[in-house]
Amino acid sequence: MEIIQRNKLFTASCLALLVTSLSFGIRAGILNQLGTDFQLNATQLGTITATAFWGFPLAVVIGGMVVDIIGMKRLLVIAFLFHLLGIILTITAQGYWTLFISTLLIGIANGTVEAACNPLVTAIYPDNKTTKLNHFHLWFPGGIFTGTLIVLLFNLLGLDWKMQVGVMLIPTVIYGYLFSKLQFPPTERVSSGISTAAMYRSVTSPLFIFMFICMFGTAITELFTGQWIDVLLKNVTDNAILILTLTTGVMVIGRGLAEPVVHRFSPQGVLLISAILSALGLYLLSTLSGNSIFLAAFIFGIGVCYFWPTMLGFVAENIPQSGALGLNLMGGAGMFAVSVYMMFMGGYYDSRLIEKLPEGASLQEYSAAPGGSEMALVLSQAKSAAGPEILQATLIIPVVLTLAFAGLVIYMRNRKKVEIS
Repeated sequence: MEIIQRNKLFTASCLALLVTSLSFGIRAGILNQLGTDFQLNATQLGTITATAFWGFPLAVVIGGMVVDIIGMKRLLVIAFLFHLLGIILTITAQGYWTLFISTLLIGIANGTVEAACNPLVTAIYPDNKTTKLNHFHLWFPGGIFTGTLIVLLFNLLGLDWKMQVGVMLIPTVIYGYLFSKLQFPPTERVSSGISTAAMYRSVTSPLFIFMFICMFGTAITELFTGQWIDVLLKNVTDNAILILTLTTGVMVIGRGLAEPVVHRFSPQGVLLISAILSALGLYLLSTLSGNSIFLAAFIFGIGVCYFWPTMLGFVAENIPQSGALGLNLMGGAGMFAVSVYMMFMGGYYDSRLIEKLPEGASLQEYSAAPGGSEMALVLSQAKSAAGPEILQATLIIPVVLTLAFAGLVIYMRNRKKVEIS
């Protein structure tokens, strides 16, 4: 019997998540360029971006249902093949539909990685789940951080967006090779003998349903803002993509230091603090301009830093019977909420732009206007006003989360008292 090499499995998992996050960082950085090259409006760009978030919940939920049966290794082989195909199709894209399909494939691959790797991390580190999930998920902002730097560097060198997307092939091939060589453990639910019926019962418990709904808000606050920052704030600051670079850089450091933070404040305490700081950061991002906007990005980065892995860690620790299905339903809920919100906000952003243009103006005509023309200047002013308005509309979400997590802290404190007595 082969020995389970948990450090190698963890390293390969981090590389697989790096590919997922590079796709987010690079896509966020090239979104405006795709719009220019293929003459796409904000609604179409919103739909393309959203397809990555559709593919993700589809794969993560189906993966959560079958991972105990087919095993984590087979799921990761599927993820590797979809990543490979999606990246190659993006590089060879000819227009809207090829971008739509390639982004969908990458989204399915990303979801499959999470469907296999979240239960893998909890299976190989059963006594330190929330901390190790934070360490694993630091590669998500880590990849976005790296992706935005790749975009900035390649733009500086005059290399086009196809080269930027092509970079993702390197970690894809490495993680595919590593996983093909390693032995995998069974999932934690299988090894602990929890029945399938008990697993399905646990995901209908009031506490799980509450966390499932909260996941909508935490994911939208983090991922919608990150993916759209370059579009929303491009006309407010010259370095909109650097805001994302700073935010994700803060998140990498924060998740790396998760252990003392989680142990000091408890997962529910961390979630409450995160919601308060996210609301403050989002408010400042929508009101500040110039260099002070980077202070807002720093606060926002600390705010959203612990959301995703701590939501998963809370479920893994407090509702362990939910197993891989519970973790993957949470991930699916988050990504599905982001996909719906992105499509809605893409249309809302276009409508805000039209409202700020002269009466009867065509957004398509203004978008096609040559740089430096009067029409381009009017559109630029409209974008400067509309972007922060979208962020202000999103601000309500972390405000509601603050109230929800305050309630969760009180509930868990009372539950602990009952358990002790």
